[in-house]
Amino acid sequence: MARVSEFRKAFADRFDDELRFFKGWIDRPKAVGSIIPTSSFAARRMASVIDLDSGLPVLEVGPGTGVITRAILAHGVRPENLYTVEYSPEFVRHLRRHFRGVNVIEGDAFDLAATLGDRSDLMFDCVISGVPLLNFPVSRRIAYLDDLLDRIPQGRPVVQLTYGPRSPIPPGLGNYTVEHFHFVICNIPPTQLWIYRRAAAN
Repeated sequence: MARVSEFRKAFADRFDDELRFFKGWIDRPKAVGSIIPTSSFAARRMASVIDLDSGLPVLEVGPGTGVITRAILAHGVRPENLYTVEYSPEFVRHLRRHFRGVNVIEGDAFDLAATLGDRSDLMFDCVISGVPLLNFPVSRRIAYLDDLLDRIPQGRPVVQLTYGPRSPIPPGLGNYTVEHFHFVICNIPPTQLWIYRRAAAN
């Protein structure tokens, strides 16, 4: 009976997340890139790039209802070493309620200097991004990536998900490399994962 009860709770939590995500998409379609949250499989793949031995915190942008947040914590990142930046006030309240100890910051991922405030000088091990970049002009996407890469050591990754067939940040337009990381067919809709880096100094 205990296992049945746990299954029912997990199902109810997932359904609640999907309803909340759908409502967020209705209210702010440009800020929420999909009508349902990212799958747990895609979230685990994104979290797999984290180097737990780096001693640096992790930055997550666009956490939504926290599916990827949960995977980052399950990967072994301590809550106090995870910083999440979310634009939606409703999602922020949800994240603060469900992820105690995580640094949940409400603000604009495209203006991290203002959003992070007195924590703007922090360096991160890597960046996990769920921001719906296809909703924004290419120039803003490149500026967004440049800002993220400035906040991590050279050679460390920014991982980005997208529902389009190509990288949302085109190669050859700045000081970064583009690598296709994974195609997650079991996501709805199917998801492409991309990795961006700056070459490590010799």
